[in-house]
Amino acid sequence: MQNSHLISIIIPIFNASPWIQLCFEGILKQTALETLRVEICVCNDCSTDDTPQLLESWKVSFEKLGVPFKIHTNTGQNKGVGYSKNRAVGISSGDFLCFQDIDDVMLPDRLIKQYEKALLIPLDTIIGCQFRREPLISTVRYTKWANNLTKLQLNLQVFTSHGPTVIMPTWFCHRSVYERIGGFCESKQGCPEDLLFFYKHLDLGGKVARVDQVLLIYTFHPNQTTFTINQDTIWSIRLQRLETLVLPKWPSFTIWNAGKQGRRLYNCLGKQNKDKVAAFCDVDLNKIGQKYQYFNAEERKFQEEVHIIHFKDATPPFVICVKIDLTEGVFEENLKSLNLQEGVDYVMFS
Repeated sequence: MQNSHLISIIIPIFNASPWIQLCFEGILKQTALETLRVEICVCNDCSTDDTPQLLESWKVSFEKLGVPFKIHTNTGQNKGVGYSKNRAVGISSGDFLCFQDIDDVMLPDRLIKQYEKALLIPLDTIIGCQFRREPLISTVRYTKWANNLTKLQLNLQVFTSHGPTVIMPTWFCHRSVYERIGGFCESKQGCPEDLLFFYKHLDLGGKVARVDQVLLIYTFHPNQTTFTINQDTIWSIRLQRLETLVLPKWPSFTIWNAGKQGRRLYNCLGKQNKDKVAAFCDVDLNKIGQKYQYFNAEERKFQEEVHIIHFKDATPPFVICVKIDLTEGVFEENLKSLNLQEGVDYVMFS
């Protein structure tokens, strides 16, 4: 470890006064802080609280320990998370980048565990980790989903509304991953910069991996940047990816869910893909046997009746618009009973 690569911890910051102490204490407690070569690179994006003073104090503390602490300060107008990440990376020198949000806390083994994994796998890999949500009662289904994806599912369940299969505050990657993408989108309002980065990474043949240990405390609170992301924007990005990468391979397909989400998907498909929809499938006896009529707003008329059938009578492949872990395991058992291969016979679009 004495000849280890330099690791740059990348932290975007805006009005972070409530979180700074816990975040940096977590870095101080890293088990390998004395053996790994580490630097901290932050962007203070126009904070109006006492963030600047706190950062200067922590800079002194870390540099006394021989850990460089670099600060990029934006004194103009707040420019958002993508801008802040790019500026923090811009002042960094590390071979590896460890992304961290200021309101989250890395647990003591994070750096060493992700670094050790990075040395064993291809450099074109984004490495995540399992996390603990705090408060524990927040986003329970999401946390369970993200922490329990299989190695294969990390690369398959990329069309869901959850975003990247490894959450951004757990990312650890070689610098070349960032450079190949060209940085994060800097559109300030409503831009899912992590999702766009993640998708481009996959499009360029990049890989995804995870350390199957809880290495981060992922904090839930009302002021999270996540809540500023436009959900319609995310929907459009996901849909475009589905129509570009999956549906062209299928001559026909079934939409699993004749309810709100399944119908929304159908309504948003392009004409060519609408014509490929063989049926909706469901388990609701009130829907089975009915037909769904799509209302064409441009022509102001109903058209394209699509039958709604029982899932056992449906023909794969499926685009599944059913949210997981909401039916006490019933949906999951129904899907398992069909003996289908994920990524071939179905994709999750819930």
